[in-house]
Amino acid sequence: MVRRKIIRIVFTALMGQVLLIAQEKDSEINIEESAEVFLEEYSDDFEEAFFEALKQKGIENYDRAINLFLECKRLDDKNIVIDHELAKAYFLNKNYNLARDYGVAALISEPENSWYLNTLVEALEKQGSSIEDLDMGIFSDNLKLQQNLALIYYKKEKYEDALAVLKNLKKTTFLDDLTSKINDSIEKRNKISQKTTFSATVNNTSESTSSLNGYKGRIQSLIRTNNHMILKQVAADAAENFPSQPYFYYAQGYAFNKTGKHRDAIEVLEASLDYLVGDISLANKIYSELGEAYNGINNSVKANMYLRKVKPGF
Repeated sequence: MVRRKIIRIVFTALMGQVLLIAQEKDSEINIEESAEVFLEEYSDDFEEAFFEALKQKGIENYDRAINLFLECKRLDDKNIVIDHELAKAYFLNKNYNLARDYGVAALISEPENSWYLNTLVEALEKQGSSIEDLDMGIFSDNLKLQQNLALIYYKKEKYEDALAVLKNLKKTTFLDDLTSKINDSIEKRNKISQKTTFSATVNNTSESTSSLNGYKGRIQSLIRTNNHMILKQVAADAAENFPSQPYFYYAQGYAFNKTGKHRDAIEVLEASLDYLVGDISLANKIYSELGEAYNGINNSVKANMYLRKVKPGF
């Protein structure tokens, strides 16, 4: 009974996250009741496997989590929630092909679920692809799915992709409002880009711009002025030209954190540690950003691990 109560609480939280995203704001949803009904339909074996899978995923033991979710799938092969959990677990385990396959299965079952759509979009991005490349009949026929996709692209700052989706939709208040927001964001981005380019042209010779010190100067200026979108581009270019310089990875991770892309931040910040030698001040900055990134994905264990590495006085 204790285990059943615990898993009901866990699943209620999971169900709430999915339903809050998938439903309209004015929908009346009893999340606890939904979780209760869901759990009552399944055996103790299913609950045990599901609970343990969530636990293993939470401690980043993704192989074990996947095996347990597959056991849940064996016990109920039509469970959409498990398809989505498998998509997320495979994504975290960097198996993007299977993340895509299970993401497609979940989305086909519930095309208007924006949470399912977002997971699939992220898996496809890792493969250099997009949902438009998939042969899915639900895409062109479902207005809500296309609206959700446009919103996802907008939040990811992929403004041109969002506009490409919107141009195929009928004129509505939603279309007008989102198009206006996107155009405003593009205008701001272009102004920042032009200002940064002009500043670089005036203050730097062509030699210094492409040099290590030139990059550092531009990055420091962008951090001071909070130009996070341009900072990501400049830092990525600097890291490509000077791959053994941890500062450039730090700057890129900093920009990712400031724009809410915490998983991308973790990837580049942890890569910077491979090149970090003797610079305690920079190490403190990297550890602090890693702490922020892991807190951003609700992994307090990893966040505290890195924050404890920060040395005071530097």
